Amino acid sequence: MNKANSENLTAEQRAELEALAALPDARIDTSDIPEALDWNDTRRGAFYRPVKQQLTLRLDADVVDWFKRHAEGGKGYQTDINRALRAYVMEKEG
Repeated sequence: MNKANSENLTAEQRAELEALAALPDARIDTSDIPEALDWNDTRRGAFYRPVKQQLTLRLDADVVDWFKRHAEGGKGYQTDINRALRAYVMEKEG
């Protein structure tokens, strides 16, 4: 479902979605869902995209150079930096 489709929901459908969203995880019955054993064809981030914030950031040239040299074809190094920062934050949050 995307935002364009959600605008066409009936009041009953919206109420059902709100009730489901309020349901605690422990009360959700997943017994009829088969366990996923093969994750080879999955795509990370297919449904969730965190909000990005553009900013100017001064980093040491050697650090930026390292990320650029280790990125495939020199592209995606900013994503790699973001991933490294996220890992650091997750480690500190415990």
